Amino acid sequence: MSNQKVRKGEELPDIPLKKYLKEINLINSVESELFVQQFTNGYSNLTYLLQIENKEYVLRKPPKGAIKRGHDMSREFKVQNSVHKVFSKAPKMYAFCNDETILGSDFYIMKKKEGVILNFKEAKQRNIKPSSYKTIANSWLDTLVELHKVDYNAVGLGNLGKPEGYVERQVSNWGKQYLKAKTDEYHEAEMVINWMKEHQPKKYDHCLIHNDFKYDNVVFKDDSWQEVSAVLDWEMATLGDPLMDLGTALGYWTVASDHDFVKQGIPSPTVFEGNPIRSKIAQMYAEKSGRNLDNLVFYYVFGLFKIAVIAQQIYYRYDKGWTTDSRFANLNKAAELCCKLALKAIKTNKID
Repeated sequence: MSNQKVRKGEELPDIPLKKYLKEINLINSVESELFVQQFTNGYSNLTYLLQIENKEYVLRKPPKGAIKRGHDMSREFKVQNSVHKVFSKAPKMYAFCNDETILGSDFYIMKKKEGVILNFKEAKQRNIKPSSYKTIANSWLDTLVELHKVDYNAVGLGNLGKPEGYVERQVSNWGKQYLKAKTDEYHEAEMVINWMKEHQPKKYDHCLIHNDFKYDNVVFKDDSWQEVSAVLDWEMATLGDPLMDLGTALGYWTVASDHDFVKQGIPSPTVFEGNPIRSKIAQMYAEKSGRNLDNLVFYYVFGLFKIAVIAQQIYYRYDKGWTTDSRFANLNKAAELCCKLALKAIKTNKID
């Protein structure tokens, strides 16, 4: 994950933060110099690297103007803190703070995990050989399958979500969220919403799901790519249909043969030579998990629509002037594109 200086308007107040770090025994003195950098990959919660007294911590907080429901820091903290007991790839948590006088919002502090975050830029710079991408895909998928096997009751997360009716609620909720954040007329979006309502599965498994499982949300231990050391960004984790998790991952899985605008809108290392195509990833997941993928097109369409809504929500904040981050200026076009891709999958009954 690449770092940069903190963006204007997203700075952290130095003294209150150091006082808090001392209070929870993470530092020895408030006189120590604190260096703060911002992680730049995420489009959602703000993530910072804190360097102080030869130690490194990661701090997460919601962006300005964010709705509490989608940026619930206490929930995100609780999920990771609980899952870490049985799934070491969930980062270790240090503290959650709901005293808004410190940073202006809730926040939490966790351990920094070392390793490689494989976003598009990182993959391009490393010039990864095609034969390595199969290893990368396998390690990544093994991690998803392992996560889907977590006994959520054993770690006290039995009330994290309501598995019954999960798919129906998701289709309905994401449709409503799209309409709330709408800034332009995309007929494709309404068509996709209606199709999903009619074609959603009535029977499905449930387990702990991450809901945003893509390459730049995992940390590879090193460039042998054989092990994932951490899974990041648990803000959407819940109990639900594991194939919804897979569908979202496939939505982010852009490939070399996709339209250029798709590859620009969803930049991913999966576009490079050697990566399995989407249907191959689905087949690998089915083999590793033993799950039936007869309704794969629905899950892929849902994944694309969810990405469209996330992009549209961020664009809505940009459109309202709540964020000035220039990366968000064309996210409305990315949202429209995802809906067009979803319609193409529906018409062809294929995910490639």
